[in-house]
Amino acid sequence: MTAYSELMAFQRETEALGQVAGRLGWDQETVMPEGATPQRAEEHGAMANILHARRIDPRVAEWLQTAKAADDVAAANLRHIKRSYERTAKVPAALAAELAKTTSLAHRVWAQSRADEDVAGFLPMLQKVVDLRREEAAAIAGNSDPYDALLDDYEPGATGESLSAMFAALRPRLVALRAAILERPAPAALSGTFDETGQLALSKKLALAFGYALESGRIDKAVHPFSSGSGLDVRITTRTNAVDPFNCFYSTIHEVGHAAYEQSIDPQHLLTPLGAGVSMGVHESQSRIYENQLGRSRAFTGWLYGQMRDQFGDFGIADEDAFYATVNRVSDCFIRTEADEVQYNLHVLLRFDLERALMSGDLAVTDLEAAWNDRFAADFGYAVDKPSNGVLQDVHWSEGLFGYFPTYTLGNVYAGCLHEALRGAVPGLDDDLARGDTSKATGWLRANVQQFGGLRTPVQTIAHATGSAPTEGPLLDYLEDKFNGIYGL
Repeated sequence: MTAYSELMAFQRETEALGQVAGRLGWDQETVMPEGATPQRAEEHGAMANILHARRIDPRVAEWLQTAKAADDVAAANLRHIKRSYERTAKVPAALAAELAKTTSLAHRVWAQSRADEDVAGFLPMLQKVVDLRREEAAAIAGNSDPYDALLDDYEPGATGESLSAMFAALRPRLVALRAAILERPAPAALSGTFDETGQLALSKKLALAFGYALESGRIDKAVHPFSSGSGLDVRITTRTNAVDPFNCFYSTIHEVGHAAYEQSIDPQHLLTPLGAGVSMGVHESQSRIYENQLGRSRAFTGWLYGQMRDQFGDFGIADEDAFYATVNRVSDCFIRTEADEVQYNLHVLLRFDLERALMSGDLAVTDLEAAWNDRFAADFGYAVDKPSNGVLQDVHWSEGLFGYFPTYTLGNVYAGCLHEALRGAVPGLDDDLARGDTSKATGWLRANVQQFGGLRTPVQTIAHATGSAPTEGPLLDYLEDKFNGIYGL
């Protein structure tokens, strides 16, 4: 065997163990009994120890020194393995295990604190998570910005400074569009209740309409919807709300975007570094273009209107045009995951700034709730009414995912670029979407983005699909055109 083939055989086992670790997380958030939390934390810690040891195994360094890349696929695999080795080698094994154990415990503390509206009950555990992530970031960064070290874990090549510049370009036009919209009469909101059985039945139909392969997946419920796994086992979750079925439907479509990416990667990359999405920003571009540019389009919502009438009967919205406006209604909203397209990124930018301040030490954990509430009032013009609508609403910080939030807005930027290219490549797309047929759109994304997995860098992935480097312009143009039309601006 060559050094490359030996390395890839070893890496295949590492990737498989990583999938097992991910399944532990899926189980914890869906069906694990409450009393299992302490044991699951130990299990997470044990898996983290095993994976850490494999990723810095001395043989990996030896193989990397002598392995030769015969083609672009091999070169990309070596790039990913080298990056993982160098990052992991900087983090002590004990710290990696403690992080895994602590974040497993913190997840349950967060969930209970959120249910109890008890910020004080969560802050001591959050402080532990922040301290551990600061220690990890410092170990990886050396003389560089520690926050960049964390961000690089989710979006290789991105920096806090570069994202700040992009977000600064986004904010003025988003704020202006939001202000103009809120001066106009709002479309009708949904009223009444929608039974859970009907929501889940239509949710499954939507998942299938967007190409989710249930033979290698499943749909479950969770407090915070997510997608988990890759290759032949890719699972999603959704949630229901009796008075807001859109929460269920668009959570499902969003997670199917993530899952479709993983299910569509070339099978030759299975259980290799290329066998998963290249970054969280690119991943989010798939979920957001499925959810918004396709799922909330006038054409597709026309089809969805008929499906909802079939499922629930007359639910008080007069016609397809009125339904399209209702689906895209801009209104006050505390919850990021329920926010409309215009305001969503303002929610993300708030979190980006706060977590950078937490990691740098400029913001104390004990001051986080006040900082959140002040920033929210400044950006949105009204006060947070309870912690579950504010600082406790997201699971991310309890799981130590600092550096993750900005990839949501970066994903929206990527989605804007991809949508512009998709519309140019697939004329007449709306005729298909009006029949509930997304196959040409999802097929284009599969062919131009999804099948390649981690073959290219994130920026290269978007540039390959669109023909140019990503920029915020197409997203802003899309939003202004869409909402100017809906609101008659």
